[in-house]
Amino acid sequence: MKRSAVALGLLLGLQFVLPPLMARTLKVGVSGSAPFVIQNDGDRSGISINIWRKIAEENNLSYRLIQQPTPREGIRALNEGEIDLLVGPISITADRLNLPGVDFTQPYFIGKEGILLPLKPASLLSRLQVFLGWAVLSSILILTTVLLVVGSLIWLAERRTNSEQFPAKPVPGIANGMWFALVTLTTVGYGDKAPITRIGRSLTSVWMVTSLIAVSSLTASLASAFTLFLSGNTSNSITDPAQLSGQRAAVLEGTSGEELAQDKNMRVVPSQSLGEAIEKVLTNQAEVVIFDRPAIRYHLKNNPELAVQLAPFTLAEQTYGFAFRTGDPLRTPLNLSILKLRRSGAVEALSNDLLN
Repeated sequence: MKRSAVALGLLLGLQFVLPPLMARTLKVGVSGSAPFVIQNDGDRSGISINIWRKIAEENNLSYRLIQQPTPREGIRALNEGEIDLLVGPISITADRLNLPGVDFTQPYFIGKEGILLPLKPASLLSRLQVFLGWAVLSSILILTTVLLVVGSLIWLAERRTNSEQFPAKPVPGIANGMWFALVTLTTVGYGDKAPITRIGRSLTSVWMVTSLIAVSSLTASLASAFTLFLSGNTSNSITDPAQLSGQRAAVLEGTSGEELAQDKNMRVVPSQSLGEAIEKVLTNQAEVVIFDRPAIRYHLKNNPELAVQLAPFTLAEQTYGFAFRTGDPLRTPLNLSILKLRRSGAVEALSNDLLN
C-alpha cells in the first residue's frame, strides 16, 4: 500500500511538473567520445545519445543538441546556465558533485578507466624465457621424476635375473632402467635393454600405456613454447598500477582520465582525441593512454591494426550519468526513465550493439 501511494504521488506530482518542461526547448550539451557519442556527417548516435533520445521521447521533451568541446567545458557551461543539461559519458566524481550549481542523474552506465599500452617487439632473451616458464619446467620435472620411479622399479625387478642389462649396483642399474623407460616413452625401443621377468614385463606394459598420456602432455607444453618463440610475441614492462608513477600519460583534456593521471603522480600529456593520444604513445611521446575502457575497446575494434594493447588492470570504476542544474524539476522524470531503461535491459542492449 505504501509503495502504491508513493507511486501515485509521483505520478500526480509529474502531472504538474511535466507540462512546463514540455513547453520549453531544452539546451542539451553533448560531450564525449565513441561509442557513447558518435558523430557522422552532422548526425549523432552512440550509447549516451540513444539513451537520451529514449528518455526525451518518453517524457515528450523538446530539445536541441549543443556540442561541448570537453566534459569539463560542458560542466562549466551547465554551472553558468549556458545549457540546461549535459549528455554523454559524464563521470560522476566528488569534485563535480561539490559544484553548487550541478547535479547528476542516477548512473546509466558503469564502466572502468582503462590503460592502453604500446606493443613492443619481444627481445630474443624474453622469447627464450618461454622455455623457462613454469609449464615447460614443471613438465620436465614431472617427466624426470616419473622416469626415475619407473627406472628404479624396472631395476628392482630385473637386477637379480637380468644383471647384464640392469647391473646390481644402484647407480648404473637405475640409470639403465631410466634409459629403458625413456626409449619406451618415445616409442623408439632400441632393443638394447629388455626386461625378462614377469614383474618387469608387467611394469613395462603399464608404462607403455602410461607413456601415451605422458607424451601428449609434454608435446603440448613444448608446442606451446615453440609457438610463442616463433611468433615473436610482444610484451610490455608495465604490469601493475604501482609502476605508473612518473610515467607520461596521454589523456584527453577535461576528462576524468586527466584527474586520475594527476592522482597517480604521472606526467600529463594533453591530447584532443583518443586517436591523437594513441599516436603519442606510438611515437614515444608518452608511455600510456588513460581513457574510458569501453571507448578504448570500441576504438581498437574499429582499428585492429594498431600496435597497442589494453593493460591487464584498470585504474578506477567510473559511473556515467547526465548532468543538470541543481533544483531542476527534470531530476525525477529523468531518474525514473533511466531506472526503467536499465531494468528493461535496454541500456545493456544498446551497449552490446556497439561494444561487441
